[in-house]
Amino acid sequence: MRRRVVPATDNGDTGEKQDQLLLSAAICNVEDLGPLIRKAFASGKPEILIRHLEHFRRYKESEIEDVCRAHYQDFIMAVDDLRSLLSDVDSLKSSLYDSNAKLQSVAVPLLTSLDSFVEARSNCRNIALAIRSLNICVQLMELCSRANFHLSKGNFYMALKCLDSIERDFLDETPSSTLRRMMEKQIPEIRSHIERKVSKEFGDWLVEIRVVSRNLGQLAIGQASAARQREEELRIKQRQAEEQSRLSLRDCVYALEEEDDGNGGMEESGEDGFDLTPLYRSYHIHQTLGLEARFQKYYFENRKLQLTSDFQVSSMTPFLESHQTFFAQIAGFFIVEDRVLRTGGGLILKMEVENLWDTAVSKMCSVLEDQFSRMHTANHLLLIKDYVSLLGVTMRRYGFPIDALLDVLSKHRDKYHELLLSDCRKQIAEALAADKFDQMYMRKEYEYSMNMLSFQLQTSSIMPAFPFVAPFSSTVPDCCRIVRSFIEDSVSFMSHGGQLEFYDVIKKYLDRLLTEVLDGALLRVINGSLSGVTQAMQMAANMAVFERACDFFFRHAAQLSGIPLRMAERGRRQFPLTKARDAAEEMLSGLLKQKVDGFLSLIENVNWVTDGHLEGGNEYVNEVIIFLETLVSTAQQILPVQVLKRVLQDVLSHISEMIVGTLLGESVKKFNVNAVMGLDVDIRLLESFAENQAPLLSEADANQLKSALVESRQMINLLLSNNPENFLNPVIRERSYNVLDYRKVVTISEKLRDQSDRLFGSFGTRGAKQNPKKKSLDTLIKKLKDVN
Repeated sequence: MRRRVVPATDNGDTGEKQDQLLLSAAICNVEDLGPLIRKAFASGKPEILIRHLEHFRRYKESEIEDVCRAHYQDFIMAVDDLRSLLSDVDSLKSSLYDSNAKLQSVAVPLLTSLDSFVEARSNCRNIALAIRSLNICVQLMELCSRANFHLSKGNFYMALKCLDSIERDFLDETPSSTLRRMMEKQIPEIRSHIERKVSKEFGDWLVEIRVVSRNLGQLAIGQASAARQREEELRIKQRQAEEQSRLSLRDCVYALEEEDDGNGGMEESGEDGFDLTPLYRSYHIHQTLGLEARFQKYYFENRKLQLTSDFQVSSMTPFLESHQTFFAQIAGFFIVEDRVLRTGGGLILKMEVENLWDTAVSKMCSVLEDQFSRMHTANHLLLIKDYVSLLGVTMRRYGFPIDALLDVLSKHRDKYHELLLSDCRKQIAEALAADKFDQMYMRKEYEYSMNMLSFQLQTSSIMPAFPFVAPFSSTVPDCCRIVRSFIEDSVSFMSHGGQLEFYDVIKKYLDRLLTEVLDGALLRVINGSLSGVTQAMQMAANMAVFERACDFFFRHAAQLSGIPLRMAERGRRQFPLTKARDAAEEMLSGLLKQKVDGFLSLIENVNWVTDGHLEGGNEYVNEVIIFLETLVSTAQQILPVQVLKRVLQDVLSHISEMIVGTLLGESVKKFNVNAVMGLDVDIRLLESFAENQAPLLSEADANQLKSALVESRQMINLLLSNNPENFLNPVIRERSYNVLDYRKVVTISEKLRDQSDRLFGSFGTRGAKQNPKKKSLDTLIKKLKDVN
């Protein structure tokens, strides 16, 4: 708004003029006059304000008069125009009145018809709305009826679909507020009822699936055991075929047929034994209710609690009796979870199943560690290990890692074998204690097969006539059975444990069994329990048979370990029972030497200064030869040829030492050539005995027996030599006297007396020429003493 300025007046002083201007400006600008009025009253001069207002009023009246005078003529003309317009309006009004009367007379019937049409149309709309409302109610009632029917039949999913359809298509469009309120109240209650019902079914399934899981685990592990048994049978057939091939039995026709192991057995029969329908039904219903995540969490937590409960090991029942149920329950649990993971549509995640399996493996490992630490029987540990390995095979089929379980089994490998060695030590000690060390008497073929063929102890492929007397005592087959059982138990523990090549481990423990346990037990028996030549001979014969048995042990271990026999043969070591074998032969030789010493004591009856010599040998040697011939005739029925040769060689060597020792001893002060010639006959008889063993042994072995008498033979040859001084010649000495000790030669040569050395003989031969042999012998003695 443009500010209006009131012109100044001539009267009043400058201050009043100023106040008057401010008042005029405020009024023109429609401003608040309150401050000006308060100021006037505050100054006590309200009359001045009134005077200013009066002045402003007069000024404005004058302005109005001026405006009215300026526009008066225009106003008069406007009034005239208005009057002429009023007359036109009156004529127009009468014309409109006439037109309206005509329109009313024409439109009254039409309006009456229009009112009837509008009323009919309104009724039609109301009827259509009623029909539509009735249709909606009918459809709603049909859905409600269908929902009730599905609820009564337990078809909760279809009932929920009906409720969803009611909420989506009819609830907002239902014309009946009462029906709508009822639906709004009943639908949540029906959903809660359905949730409770399916939750109860799921709870019942959780209870039932625990029993089913245990049976399922036992069935799956049983199938793994059956498959393993079929593999073992196939391997046995293969080993038999290899053995037949090795023995070149060309007339034996064999065939290996691999049976169908029924890999799909679990899919066809085992997994049909449990029903996941209640689980999937409950999961589907919760998905429909929009509670999928809550049900997934509820399912996982409940199954985790069940698994935790399965981990409990009863302290009232020995683990040996409950271990199958324990592991079968866990196996069945994860078989079920594997099926749920594959077919549950996301009910459980793979990571969750893997976490549960890791927890289960950790718990099983801790249980095994604890239980294994308490076990003191190898068979118990083997039973549990076998079942755990079957569990591992079963779970590997479902893709679960089992390395941790196999590591626990491998960790206790040494303990198992120590327990097994301890058991075998007791069994071997009992077998040896029960043995009478008599040859086994076998009446039937099955006894021969059980005690000889099963350990490949036979020396001929021809079946002998029965009854058959074996060359060994009962110790041999009893210990063979113990060792074979050890091998099979060891292989059973090592196999199916994740380690493909374990022959070296089996061989290591087999070596320990043979060298530490069996060899030690035999040594104790040899050194403490044997009495008499017969038992010692039987033990020596047993050791020879054990040598063949040890070959069988290593071949058997190789076959069970699945490696070629040529590799086992390549890695063979020396006979592991060497100490016991040597001790047995040494004891037999010692007893025989004692017997021989009894006969050699007759050497004291020899006349060392006889005038003639015996052609048939001295008495002692005849007794010795009779004993040796009797020994050979008896021993060849029991002892192997090489053992008999070693024993005879040791005995003959002892006889040779005793003859030389007699000449060397204090009992013989002097002897003459005739006595030496008698000893020469004795030694020839013994050498003849050795040569006569060639048909039994061999020509080379007979020569070795003869060489056992070499010391006495060389000593006699030297004493009978015409030129004993040749002993000093290195070439001759190496060729003819290489085993003689020069100190013994000196001592014995000094005792040799010539015929002229008789008492008073020197008086008649004084000044006679000295015997060249005697002279050579004296020279030999003198030079040997100088060397000494």
